[in-house]
Parts: sequence; structure tokens; C-alpha cells
Amino acid sequence: MPSIPDSLKQHRVRSADPAGVIGGTVRYAPLKSLWFSGMAGAALIGGIATFSWTAFALFLAATAFVLLFGHSLGSHRKLIHNSFQCPKWLEYTLVYCGVQVGLAGPLGLLRQHELRDYAQRMPDCHDYLRHGRSFWRDGWWQIHCDLALDTPPAIHLEPAIENNRFYRFLERTWMLQQLPPALALYAIGGWSFVVWGVCARITAGIFGHWLIGYFAHNHGPMHSEVYGAAVQGHNIRFVSLLTMGECWHNNHHAYPGSACLGLYAGEWDPGWWTLLVLRRTGLAWDLRLPHQLQHRPELRKLDTLQHSPCIAPPLMGTIST
Repeated sequence: MPSIPDSLKQHRVRSADPAGVIGGTVRYAPLKSLWFSGMAGAALIGGIATFSWTAFALFLAATAFVLLFGHSLGSHRKLIHNSFQCPKWLEYTLVYCGVQVGLAGPLGLLRQHELRDYAQRMPDCHDYLRHGRSFWRDGWWQIHCDLALDTPPAIHLEPAIENNRFYRFLERTWMLQQLPPALALYAIGGWSFVVWGVCARITAGIFGHWLIGYFAHNHGPMHSEVYGAAVQGHNIRFVSLLTMGECWHNNHHAYPGSACLGLYAGEWDPGWWTLLVLRRTGLAWDLRLPHQLQHRPELRKLDTLQHSPCIAPPLMGTIST
């Protein structure tokens, strides 16, 4: 039986059986599928019928805003990894923006992420969790289906998160949270603004999240390797601005608790830049960096590149050649 890496002993996901993330069945998820298909259909049909350059500019701005402040900062770097600290009102605002991406509620998204992260760091895991099938099969699975593991591991969220009344409210109503911006946009610009500012934005968020996730686990350069892990992260160049820095996924697999993802020269990270601005204004502090994280003996360096000057040298081994 494969052993559990020491770095996973304090993980939110716990299981006495490492094989618990291997066996399972991928099943069609009607609500999940209908949510995306409905938004995509409305975006395609309504987008053609109501197109204007103003509405398209709104789509670009709204998508960029929720991806930066919601998905990257609120959902990922704050709620999931707690890689920086900020006032509670700002945390709630960022997480609410994360709900606007349209992927899931905050607690559901957190559980999905933790299960996938745990599974990928094990010696083996189900193809659904590793993006291990063909491009089109993986797209169908991730956007329209769910995975039912035969013996799912337990996911233990901190009481401060799991019992948080605001997060529980968003978890129950995350789909309905699209109504406030939809009403505001209708009042400002009519149905064109609703279609492009809500439906097209959600479609791009869901589809883009899968698309980047697929390539980030299958193709692209690597600075580091997590030895013994079922899945390695890959960096995807040329989309750093589109993903707000989330494309540096090999860096993230190496240092999941780092607030900075673009760790090497030339790796643009708009999420990190925004955190630096927030820190300068006193709205963010304790931004964690790789050298402040727990030593991981399974982490191996694959090249001789050095971190950018603002990042202290990490603790890691070196693969012998």
C-alpha cells in the first residue's frame, strides 16, 4: 500500500487508505450541466442578438475583475490557502467576488480544491482528479459531471470557515447571487448588459477554469517536481494576464501556500501586484512567500533558475543528473 507523504499529514483531507482517491465513478451532474449550458446558450444566442462594443467591453472588464479579486485573491489565495491576511470586511468582499465567477459556493469550491490537491499529491489518483483523459473527455467530465469515489476520504474544514454564517449563506445561495449584478446591469444597459456582463462572464469563467486546469496538469514547462506525486503542475506561458497569475501552476504545486505565484523573472503575476498595492495601503499584511513555508523533502529542483529578487531562496532538494 502506498504511503502518505509527511506534507499531507496536516491536510484538510484525511484518509487511512491512500487508495481512496483512486476508485470511483464519473456521473452526469444535471444541475451543474444545466447551469453551464444555460449560461453558454444565453451568451451565444443573446450575445449575437444584443452585441455592442460597449457590452463587449463590459464583459472584458467584469470578467477580469471577478477573476482577479474573486477567483485569484478571494477564493484561491485567501480562502483556500490563507496566504495573506486582510480585514474581515475585505475578505468577505473578495470571497463574494469569487462566487460571482459562477463555479460553486465558497465551501463547495474549497472542498473540491482540497480533494483534488490531496489526490494529486498521492502516488496515484482517479483520472477525473488528475485531468488524465483526452482533451474532450476531460472537458465533458469537468464541466458536466461529478466524481463519486468508492471510499471518499473525509474533508475537515476549520470551524471558523465551515461554521461561518456568511460563507454558509453564500453556499446556499451562490447561484442566486448572480441576480443583484444582473438587476443592476439591466437598469444601466438593458438585456445586452445582462447577457454580456453575467451570462458571457460566467461561461468564460467556467470554461476557462477547466481549460487552464487541463493544460496546467498536462503540458508546459516545470521548474520543480513533487517527487512521488501522481500529478505535476505545469506553467502556461503567455496567459499570465488572462489568468491573473494563476497560470504558474508548477510554482503553485511547489509552494501552494505562497501568496506570490510568478516566482521567476518574467513571470507576470497581477494577483501578486494587487496584493503589494493592498499591503502598501494597509489592507493586506503577512503575505507568505516560499521561504516561509514548511520544508517539503519531496520537492526537487529541475533547473538552475533563481527566484526573483523579492523571493528568498527556498528549502528544496536537487535532482542529481
